[in-house]
Amino acid sequence: MGAYILRRLLLIIPTLVGIMIINFALVQFVPGGPVEQAIARIQGGGDVFSGFAGGDEGGGNAALANENYVGARGLPPEFIAELEREYGFDKPPVQRFFNMMWNYARFDFGESYFRSISVIDLVKEKLPVSITLGLWSTLIAYIVSIPLGIAKAVRDGSSFDTWTSGAIIAAYAIPGFLFAILLLVLFAGGSYWQLFPLRGLTSDNWQTLSPLGKVLDYFWHIALPVLASTISAFATLTLLTKNSFLDEIKKHYVMTARAKGLSESKVLYGHVFRNAMLIVIAGFPAVFIGVFFGGSLIIETIFSLDGLGRLGFEAAVARDYPIVFGTLFIFGLIGLVVGILSDLMYVLVDPRIDFERREG
Repeated sequence: MGAYILRRLLLIIPTLVGIMIINFALVQFVPGGPVEQAIARIQGGGDVFSGFAGGDEGGGNAALANENYVGARGLPPEFIAELEREYGFDKPPVQRFFNMMWNYARFDFGESYFRSISVIDLVKEKLPVSITLGLWSTLIAYIVSIPLGIAKAVRDGSSFDTWTSGAIIAAYAIPGFLFAILLLVLFAGGSYWQLFPLRGLTSDNWQTLSPLGKVLDYFWHIALPVLASTISAFATLTLLTKNSFLDEIKKHYVMTARAKGLSESKVLYGHVFRNAMLIVIAGFPAVFIGVFFGGSLIIETIFSLDGLGRLGFEAAVARDYPIVFGTLFIFGLIGLVVGILSDLMYVLVDPRIDFERREG
């Protein structure tokens, strides 16, 4: 197992470098780089994208002549050149990429172009919101899906199994952003009931509330965002639980336990549950990362939550490349490490799994 883990850890390096190369190359062809953004702000031009007449290549690439910057007319060339030096665009793209990766290898992610704060500090500031959504969404998905999947397996082929399958598949088919908007319209004062707050994780008077009041206020604020994040996770987990139980129920040891006169509940929860839950429990890290990355952008934007998803979206719009590439590197590294942890979880819950022998 040690050799397998070592190989997986070594594979993180080329995989992460490949991710960064692809995204860095794509950015070179995206118009409206940091230099044009800065020019638009200086001249009060509002949205820099409204001024493109054919676009520039390189997102602020210094290889462009100064006059090619939309909105740069009237600004001295020396000032434009200084902006390029400040943002590092006075160097060729290849040199910029290697400089960036050398800094990232030392976990030096630099500072935001437009916020005067380091990328690490921004991530630390926004991380609690995204973790809140990801963790609670994953826990609720497991709490609901496991009992429901067991009930469906026990009643396989019944009317209960049929209509619950239809319900969870319909929930899975609903786009997360559409369901989030529906919740806002219905329960956050859109057109019907003002039962939940529209934005934020806490109320303005949160500091003055009692300890119990703070807890209740917190859950009151996260109810709709967590529900919107969780809705699509029910189907996969429920059907996975059901199929795992069905596979185990048909095995010989279950028939032997029933033949010995054990009650159905003791057979189900004393024997089947332990084996059927291996794959479901071992997949917890992967499910959490999927919810954490997949729904954070849309949900945080719709519910005005100041988390990592919204930070990444705003940075991409503003062409704040240190945040864009810094968060991409951090998230990519986390995702690859969690993939290894998921494999270790499988081995932990079922020692019979041997990834080294399978690879051989």
